[in-house]
Amino acid sequence: MQIHTPDWVKHAVFYQIFPDRFARGQYPGKRLLQQPGWEAWNAPPTLQGYKGGDLWGVIEQLDYLQNLGITAIYFTPIFQSASNHRYHTHDYYQVDPLLGGNHAFATFLTLSHQRGIKVVLDGVFNHASRGFFQFNDILENGPYSPWVNWFRIQDWPLSAYDGSHPANYEGWAGNRALPVFNHDNPDVREYLMQIAEYWVQFGIDGWRLDVPYEIKAAGFWQEFRDRIKAINPEAYIVGEVWGDATEWLDGHQFDGVMNYLFTAPTIAFTAGDRVILEYVETPHYDPYPPLSAVGYAQKIDTLLQRYPWEIQLTQLNLLASHDTARLLTIAGGDRASVELATLLLFTFPGAPSIYYGDEVGLAGALDPDSRRGFPPEAEWDQELLQYHRELIALRHAHPALRIGTYRSVLAMENLYVFARTLDDETLIVAVNVGETEAIAQLNGHLLHRQHLQMLHRPAQPNQPLFGSGRFEWVDTQDQRELHIQLPPRSGSIVGI
Repeated sequence: MQIHTPDWVKHAVFYQIFPDRFARGQYPGKRLLQQPGWEAWNAPPTLQGYKGGDLWGVIEQLDYLQNLGITAIYFTPIFQSASNHRYHTHDYYQVDPLLGGNHAFATFLTLSHQRGIKVVLDGVFNHASRGFFQFNDILENGPYSPWVNWFRIQDWPLSAYDGSHPANYEGWAGNRALPVFNHDNPDVREYLMQIAEYWVQFGIDGWRLDVPYEIKAAGFWQEFRDRIKAINPEAYIVGEVWGDATEWLDGHQFDGVMNYLFTAPTIAFTAGDRVILEYVETPHYDPYPPLSAVGYAQKIDTLLQRYPWEIQLTQLNLLASHDTARLLTIAGGDRASVELATLLLFTFPGAPSIYYGDEVGLAGALDPDSRRGFPPEAEWDQELLQYHRELIALRHAHPALRIGTYRSVLAMENLYVFARTLDDETLIVAVNVGETEAIAQLNGHLLHRQHLQMLHRPAQPNQPLFGSGRFEWVDTQDQRELHIQLPPRSGSIVGI
């Protein structure tokens, strides 16, 4: 079977936004709340408090995102809900009024598309909330409700709020606030399919699917793909699957998953023994124990063999998300760990995704602390921001970094070197995670076939496209070698 995935994703740079925490808009139009009781923007976030970020605020930051080099935005849920994270959906057809409602989203979508920025929404189709109309009807009317078979009810009476009594219905992860849909009910299935179709017809460019592995109904995700692709064959379907996603990446369901199998070894390699275990043991995605370059190469090579290449190019690669602590905090504040991991992120096959604020040095431990307000410009780490800008620009400028082949060429102690090749362009990426300078020699025959024809040419240095490493070709009696010198805790990219 020939697998087809959206071409635009292979060239995209994503930015993940938690809408309540990115920006409060200055839009002067009518607001639902004239005197809202927002939490202070810079105060530590709480589980239930709102900070008042909205879609008007994101619109006002589109210049910033475009200048950064962002070409796609993934929003955590935006639909009407009674939670700041909006995973407790009340109405799938209404953007939350606190975010500006459907009007703000339509405006945002138009302006984003005018800039060439794609928009992917979070689809929470496994469970709803106690405030969801159909479930609320059951709470009011009990077994007489016409919606009673929409959820997995076990007994009566239901106890939606009183924890001293059994809930008597299935809630996601045992949480009675999140009643689980009965996906075996054809009416439920059709309802969810129509929601997904509606927003793709509205103009969104794809869905990120929340806990899709929880939906066990036969053929559900195959039908979902067929119906979405019938409307827009280039719509992106990406699942939240933390481990091996082989069963969903067969070409009949998802185009990719959130690639935590890249995240974990990349953190273990770049942060090493700096990783603070309490920040990574829950949720469980194993960015430890520390990895040497050899261990990292083995993990990456295994990952790249796991799925078809067409799928690898549309994986959603990340270093942090709303479900994890931020890497800066995981690494005990070590910025070099963030920089090295970011270099690996932007040179890996698949679409890199920045969790809002990571590019300016925003810290954050586990939820809710990982969902802080985006800091004011005076608090930005400008050097880290420039580091991101340069890598993003480099990725946009070199197709080899986006769709070129990936090949590990050296793994030695703390030094990892790999090649990205497309047609006659090869880029060498070298990363030294150690505390001392790394020196290595690479046989030119291992790098690219063109160097077999260059042995007679005089040796000359190659200027790095990125970083401060030194690269020089040296001719020996029967071969050409690339000599590499990398400062401690640094990485470089060179074209050969």
